[in-house]
Amino acid sequence: MIRREQYLTKIRPFYDSDLIKVLIGIRRSGKSVLLKQIISELSDRGIDESHIIYLNFEDLEYSFIQNEIDLHCYIKERVNKDERFYIFFDEIQNVKNFEKAINSFRSTLNCSIFITGSNGKLLSGELATHLSGRYVSFKMMPFSFKEMCTLRGLTRESVRDEDFMEYLNYGGMPQRFLMQTEEEIKVYLRDLYNSIVLKDIMQRSNSRDVDILNRIIEYMVLNTSQTFSAKSISKYFESVNRKVSTETIYQYLEHITASLILNKAVRYDIRGKKILTRSDKYYLADLGFSKIKNTGFKTEIGALIENLIFNELNHRGYEVYVGKTPKGEVDFIVMDGNERAYYQVAYLLADESVVDREFGAYESVKDNYPKYVLSLDKFDFSRNGIKHLNIIDFLLEEA
Repeated sequence: MIRREQYLTKIRPFYDSDLIKVLIGIRRSGKSVLLKQIISELSDRGIDESHIIYLNFEDLEYSFIQNEIDLHCYIKERVNKDERFYIFFDEIQNVKNFEKAINSFRSTLNCSIFITGSNGKLLSGELATHLSGRYVSFKMMPFSFKEMCTLRGLTRESVRDEDFMEYLNYGGMPQRFLMQTEEEIKVYLRDLYNSIVLKDIMQRSNSRDVDILNRIIEYMVLNTSQTFSAKSISKYFESVNRKVSTETIYQYLEHITASLILNKAVRYDIRGKKILTRSDKYYLADLGFSKIKNTGFKTEIGALIENLIFNELNHRGYEVYVGKTPKGEVDFIVMDGNERAYYQVAYLLADESVVDREFGAYESVKDNYPKYVLSLDKFDFSRNGIKHLNIIDFLLEEA
C-alpha cells in the first residue's frame, strides 16, 4: 500500500503533542494502515518498540476490554508514568465509556495518544465534553483517484479514460485494489456495506428494521447529488406499499450519516454569506457503494462525477458547501480559512447551451474569488475570468 502522505504531513507536527490525535473515517478507509505508518515513523526516529502500544478493538485478542475500567487497567499495567509512551487505540468506539479512560491517560501519563473511529459522532458526545480543546481531529477518506494512479504507477500521460471510469464505478476503498476480478470487488464492497449496516448503524441505533434502512440508502444512492427531501422518500416508500413517517426517515438518516457512508453538504447563501438550514445534499463516501446498491436504475454519470468532485474537495481538506445564488446554485463553494473558491461540475460541455448554463451559474456571483468549471472536455473553454479545467487534470494536479 502507498504512504498516505497528505494525512501524515498534517499529523506529524502533533506526534509528540499532548493533544489527542483523533482519526475519523468510514470503515476500511485505511485508518489502521495509517496508524501503522505513524508507528513506523516513530520507530525510525529511535522510539523503542516497548514504548509503543497498539490496540485494535476489532481484533478478538482485545475483546476482553469492554469498558473504561478494563482499558484503564490494561494500559496502567504496561506503562511507566515517568517515561514517554505512544499509545494507539484503533476503532475505539467499541469500548464503552472509552472517553473517561482516554481523559485519565492524558491527565496522568506521559504519553502521546492516537485514536481512530468509524462513527461520525465520535467527537459530538462525551469525548467532546471530556476533552474539549484537548484534541485535534483528522478526517480520513478512501483512496482518491490520484492515489489510485500512484498505487498503479500511472502518470498523466499513461492514465486512460478507462481508468477514470473504473474509479467512477468502483471507488477507492484500499482493499478493493487487492482484488483480481470485477466479481471479487463486488463481493468485497457488498460485504463491507453489510458490515457498516449491521455494526455501525443497526447495533448503535438499536434499530431492527433492516428493510427500511436499506431502502433509504438505496433511495439516497439513486438520488446522489440531488437535493434531499424527506417527502420524496416517503412517497418512495408508498410506491412499495410501506408507510414511513418523515420523523423516522430523519432518524435513520442521522444514523446513516454517523456511519460515514454518506456525507452531507449544507447550502451556503453566497449573497447573504450565511449557512442555510434546509435543502441539504448527500454524497456517497465511496462511489463503489453506488455500484452495489443501485437496484437496476441507471445513475446519471453527471451525478457520479459531481459526487467524485465533492469527495476530492473533502480529501484536500476543504470545508465544502453547496452554493445558493438568487437564480440557482453553484455546485460547490470551498473554504480554507479566509480563502474560498467556486466549482461548477459537468460531464461534458456538449454544446453552447450547456456552456452557457455552466458558466452562467456564476452570473450573480460578483466577488473576485477563483471560479472554475470542471468537465471531461479536453478543449479549454475558459472565459470571462472563469477557468475551465479537465477533470482528470484537476484530480491529478498538486493540491
